[in-house]
Amino acid sequence: MALKLFGYIELPSHQRPGGFDHADVHTKMARLYVAHTANDALDVIDCVNDRYLHSITNLGGVAGALVSAERDLVFTSNRGEDTVGIFVPANEASLDKVKVGIRPNGLAYDRTRNLLLAANVGDPAVPNSYTVSMVDVRRKVMIADIPVPGRTRWAIFDGETDLFFVNIADPPQIVAIDPEKPKQIARTFEISVAGPHGLELDQERRRLFCACDGKKIVCVDVLSGRISEEADLSGVPDVIFFNHKLRHLYVAIGDPGVIDVFDTQTMKRLATVPTEKGAHTIAMDEARNKVYAFLPQMHRAAVYVDRD
Repeated sequence: MALKLFGYIELPSHQRPGGFDHADVHTKMARLYVAHTANDALDVIDCVNDRYLHSITNLGGVAGALVSAERDLVFTSNRGEDTVGIFVPANEASLDKVKVGIRPNGLAYDRTRNLLLAANVGDPAVPNSYTVSMVDVRRKVMIADIPVPGRTRWAIFDGETDLFFVNIADPPQIVAIDPEKPKQIARTFEISVAGPHGLELDQERRRLFCACDGKKIVCVDVLSGRISEEADLSGVPDVIFFNHKLRHLYVAIGDPGVIDVFDTQTMKRLATVPTEKGAHTIAMDEARNKVYAFLPQMHRAAVYVDRD
């Protein structure tokens, strides 16, 4: 069966109510970075030995982590201070912060142009605060802040179409941003299911996996925006990851607290793996076929191995 429980990693106790948010893995360094939002910190995990190493602190309301192994960079979205963080893993003290839009959350990176996109949650009380910020990573400056139709969710960059894709919760859409014209929306895909949330890319089959609050995962063609397939989920999803080698899609669902595992060839659900109520975020180490689920009640990570 997919995802066999391998063990647990104890993480620092929460300093205030809350838990964990998005995470990513530097596969070459075997380092996992997870946003420990309750602690304004990024927890760092050794993926070879599955142990907690240390935390990077003073990241107000940190909500996201994104790694570029090719550029050897780590990015954070610091929702409590309206900044993104940028650092080199071998020198965490090098961390710089760049001011962006209101409450940044989702992150995506174009390594060719060295551009970081921050999808901002915004503030309903502030008009026109639903935006997407574009950051020039080399100069460490925001170069554009693009209005979008509603609250953003997750984001991804596709090097083949040369577009950023960003989920919009309401109206349910995926918007595309052209990095060559980073001050406007290039295209819009209408999504037939409420609340686009988690987003992943199947590069080989040229489709986006969009996990929606309407308890469905939909497959969206990256060129036409046509929805080719839908599959039911066990609850309202959050983070998703695609294992390209095994062709498995992992969907974190905080209530009731499970990971749905799909065969992406057929879009059939292979397993529903229990985690913990409230565990809405996961990370994937594709090099070692591991999935990490972050458990807010126990402030630890459950480690699973995908046995295919």
